[in-house]
Amino acid sequence: MEGSVPLAAPVDARQSEAALRIARGVRRLLRTFDFSSLTEVPLRSGRRADLLAINGRGEIWIVEVKSSVADFRADRKWLEYRTHCDRLFFATAPEVPAGIFPPDAGLIIADGFGGAIEREAPVHTLPAATRKEVLLRFGRCGAERLHMLHDPLMPER
Repeated sequence: MEGSVPLAAPVDARQSEAALRIARGVRRLLRTFDFSSLTEVPLRSGRRADLLAINGRGEIWIVEVKSSVADFRADRKWLEYRTHCDRLFFATAPEVPAGIFPPDAGLIIADGFGGAIEREAPVHTLPAATRKEVLLRFGRCGAERLHMLHDPLMPER
């Protein structure tokens, strides 16, 4: 159709190809557990969750993607993510040693085609007000991205 806008997700140039593959596999895995997910979701703390996932019961998971040992060692911001989710997971590629990840977080091993939960994450139930705030962020972020797909020349706020 002439003048139509392609419905492709915007590319986030901050992520390595390896991290993008891991995120794709994790998102496919999350769908099998009936979770919907978004990438790079801004949180109230000013941080951005690599993946924020929500299921039909309103359970909230954050998945922090680490594509290498160096990537894990260079970044400690994930410590702040627990206050924004019921469960916190790391996700990595099969070739990254699983032993580097803290035992008090879940672990997902993924490639570009899928993933598997290697270690379950402990549950830290969110207070109701925080859950509402994160759910609203998720919904608004998803809506804004859909709007941008249909109207890429939309003025900034």
